[in-house]
This record gives sequence, C-alpha cells and structure tokens, in this order.
Amino acid sequence: MLPIQTNHVGHSLIRIENLCKSYNLLDANGRTITNQVLFNINLIINQGEFVAIMGHSGSGKSTLMNILGCLDTPTSGSYWLSEKNVATLSNDELARVRNQKIGFVFQGFNLLKRVTALDNVATPLLYAGVGRSQSRKQALELLRRTGLENFAMHQPNQLSGGQQQRVAISRALINQPPLILADEPTGNLDSQTSREIMLLFKQLNQDQGITIVLVTHEDDIAAYAKRLIRLKDGHIIYDKNNDTEAIVGKFS
Repeated sequence: MLPIQTNHVGHSLIRIENLCKSYNLLDANGRTITNQVLFNINLIINQGEFVAIMGHSGSGKSTLMNILGCLDTPTSGSYWLSEKNVATLSNDELARVRNQKIGFVFQGFNLLKRVTALDNVATPLLYAGVGRSQSRKQALELLRRTGLENFAMHQPNQLSGGQQQRVAISRALINQPPLILADEPTGNLDSQTSREIMLLFKQLNQDQGITIVLVTHEDDIAAYAKRLIRLKDGHIIYDKNNDTEAIVGKFS
C-alpha cells in the first residue's frame, strides 16, 4: 500500500504506528467481550498542520482524539509526541505533557462556572507553578488578543457561547503549547459565531504555526483545515491535503 500522506510543514509532531484500541465489556451473561474501536492506525501530523478529523458516530474519532491528548492509551501500537514515546512516560510526565504541550478546546467549553474569564484562562499557569500575579497578567494579554479584554471579570454565565469559546481557546493557549486539540469546538455555536471561531483557529495556525487537530461532523467547518482525515469503523479511509490527491495506507 502507499505510504501515509504528510505535507512536510515541519518536523513530525505526532507519529502513530499500527495503533489499535479495544475495550473489554461484560455482556448480559457476565462474559467478557472485546470491542475493538481502532484498527492499525498509522498517522503522521507535522508541526504547523491544521487537520480536521471526520467520521460518523462510532467511527473512532473521539477515541483517537483521547489518545492524542494523552487521556487514554492504545491497546497496541505506538504513539510518539514531540519525539517522545508516550507509553514510556510516567503519570506525572503525562500530566506535564497535557499541561504544557497540549491545549484542549471542547464543545461544552468546560469553563469553571464560578470563576472569572481571567482566572479561567490563568488556571493552567497556576497548575504549572507560575505565581498568581504573573498568571493573571499573561491571561489578560491573551484575552486582549482574542477580543475579550473588557470581559475579563465576567463569569461564564455572563458571556455568550462564542465568548465562552474564546475564553476556552485563550486558556488552551496560555502555556504556549505546540498542539491544540479541539473536539467539536463549534458544536454549540450559531453559524456566524462558528465562522469567527474557525477564523481564529486559522489565524493561530497561520500566524503562530500552532498545530491544530479538530474533530467535527460539519463539512463547512472541516473546510477551514488544510488536511482532512476520515474515519470509518475504526479505520482511516481518507487522508487528503487540499492540494494533493487522497492517499491512504501504512508506513512503508
């Protein structure tokens, strides 16, 4: 089969080889059954890419995103992030990777409800051991860059959905991670707000070179990405850059 596609934006940030994921479940009779979700996934994502992952419910896209985010582990195969084999990392090292190397953006925003926008954004820095004053200073700068400086002292219930997602994106950026993982980031937003959020992602990718991997079920949202990957029944069935033909396969 043909080698997996890359677009040579930069050095590989993510490298997955022969990755499988399955879960053991109990049936009605108490017997253990194995449900395999991902099958021999091979994937390279280079630094600076903007990738959309699509697939119907049950295709495995959320499981793959959880593994990319070091929130779950593969049953077999390997996952290398920034040239480190994730399987060799301790729990403390994985926590540092999630805090410093990956920014997470979720459909439901996942903001702390009784905390201001400013302190929501500053929270990852506090976990990283940065002082409160410096954390809030950096958080305010990010809110300024995302157009929310005047809403810094608002709590999430005082913000619109689009504003909450901008707070979530600011929080994801606070530790200057090389990678942002966005799971249905526009799922709770109207069309105009979705466009604004996607333009922000596009700007972050183009101007700052941040690698963005997002899951979406909407074609118009996926169109903002430079590369599209489709999953079906736990297999990659489509992998295409905007300017190249589709290539699907394994490592040579």
